[in-house]
Amino acid sequence: MNEIRIGILTVSDRASAGVYEDKSGPAIQQTLTDYLSSKWTPVYRVVADDQEVVEAALIDLADKEHCCLIVTTGGTGPAPRDMVPEATEAVCQKMMPGFGELMRQVSLQYVPTAILSRQTAGIRGKTLIINLPGKPKSIRECLDAVFPAVPYCVDLIEGPYLETHESVMKVFRPKS
Repeated sequence: MNEIRIGILTVSDRASAGVYEDKSGPAIQQTLTDYLSSKWTPVYRVVADDQEVVEAALIDLADKEHCCLIVTTGGTGPAPRDMVPEATEAVCQKMMPGFGELMRQVSLQYVPTAILSRQTAGIRGKTLIINLPGKPKSIRECLDAVFPAVPYCVDLIEGPYLETHESVMKVFRPKS
């Protein structure tokens, strides 16, 4: 069986400079640990909010680290340095806009500013990349919404078979 590797990429000028502790990356790791019954290895990075740096990190995690899934946090708002969606689009062959649409819809139930979020998702080779917002609470809300489709998407792009703790996260796969 192939080793399951999942990239966790925190995009933050201040966290990458050590100004404050990254809480979002660990929140993603904990959420995925809660969901997945498959044995997996996190590949964790913290980078500055710079489009070229983010693109390089995504390419490294997909092509060199062979992550089947990369989950980013931060850099999805309207501020001038928020360029994660652009970096994601630049490195992906296919965009998966339904992920961002669903995440915004869910987030709007909690905060009216969810319409300012530009998170998206895309496919690079055999890697699914999903952009999440930067707040740990929002990370869980967004992943709870989209993760039911993630294992089947990874199947379709010829990635490893991701299994979940059904009591925590029930995923959808068509009956064969």
